[in-house]
Amino acid sequence: MEQNDLQRAVMAILFAAGESVPAARIAQAMEVDVDEIHDACRYLMDQLSFARSGIRILKLADAYQMCSSSEMADFVTRALETRKPPKLSASQLEALTVIAYYQPATKAVVEQIRGVDSSYSVSALLNKHLIEDCGRLNVPGRPILYRTTPDFLRTFGLSDLSELPEIERVSLTVDSDQLQLNTDETEAPQNTEGENENG
Repeated sequence: MEQNDLQRAVMAILFAAGESVPAARIAQAMEVDVDEIHDACRYLMDQLSFARSGIRILKLADAYQMCSSSEMADFVTRALETRKPPKLSASQLEALTVIAYYQPATKAVVEQIRGVDSSYSVSALLNKHLIEDCGRLNVPGRPILYRTTPDFLRTFGLSDLSELPEIERVSLTVDSDQLQLNTDETEAPQNTEGENENG
């Protein structure tokens, strides 16, 4: 496939998807090597940025998404009468930080580091699609494990988790044999814990 045709096809796929699409999925659909998709997306990202287009392509880990440029946010908001997403409370931001750095992490780990009950914050982060259930810890009670989502990367302007700033981490030991991660994300159950938090 000609490079021009490949780039045009990638643009069409990302536009039609309306959400992030893994590069491997695009490559499979177009019957090309995944490196060609990454090259095409990098080229398109550079071209759109150089032209100061109202459209941008974001890299989110190994996936790409088409979106409006941040400079156009006010116009898009006014035209579509959309509301800005609610800001995170201090307790939600703390819980999200713990999960981002210690993922996959249980609610108990979040509470151990924060020192307070975090049920409400974890539920709020699930509702905002910033974290997701990714399995169970293989210990009595089988607590739910949480990890960040592509929405988390997009919200904080990150390509992948390696771009998180360095912090001094609390030493936590978890036996890898106790981790039971979901291999099929579509079957991940939602948070069913019913405790409350005043934060």
